[in-house]
Amino acid sequence: MKNKTIPFSQRRVDWIFVGFFLINFFFITYIVDIEQLMIPDPNNFRQPLWPPESMVRLVHWYGSSFDPLLMARPQWWKMTIWVDVLLYGPFYALAIYAFVKGRDWIRIPAFFYSGMMFMGVTIILGEEIAGPHATPHLPLVLALNLPWLLTPLFLTFRLRKEHPFAEESPEFSTQSLDAVQMTHG
Repeated sequence: MKNKTIPFSQRRVDWIFVGFFLINFFFITYIVDIEQLMIPDPNNFRQPLWPPESMVRLVHWYGSSFDPLLMARPQWWKMTIWVDVLLYGPFYALAIYAFVKGRDWIRIPAFFYSGMMFMGVTIILGEEIAGPHATPHLPLVLALNLPWLLTPLFLTFRLRKEHPFAEESPEFSTQSLDAVQMTHG
């Protein structure tokens, strides 16, 4: 038996993962997260070249309205942002490619990503719940963070097989045809 890659158009569940990776790559990592590195103090800053001013206002509105941790930006938080920018961003780009093309090599990096993301979000939620920068809007913040807690679990489950993007197909060879012809005369 040989493995045959199932076309992306037929792997509808993978569309969800690719959508998640796209949102993270283009919005979360390189707009929301990079803003927190470009602007160390959201109460005293000059508009950087990137991200756009409208996105900076959006991030600051969300942080000021719902998520004090995002505005406080303690050093440990900034380190999680560096991990996002330097590791997760490239991972998202590779994962988009691998999921669309059905490349099995993404499995091991995805397992590392899933473990790191689950742990990081768990620590952040601990701060959001009971830390010095706990949110007064816990249900909303939990709901907004839930995809980054659950997707790593679903991703690990999705990639549990050695060839997650393929189905077994019988090998077809001329030897098989020769054997059939010999047995039938």
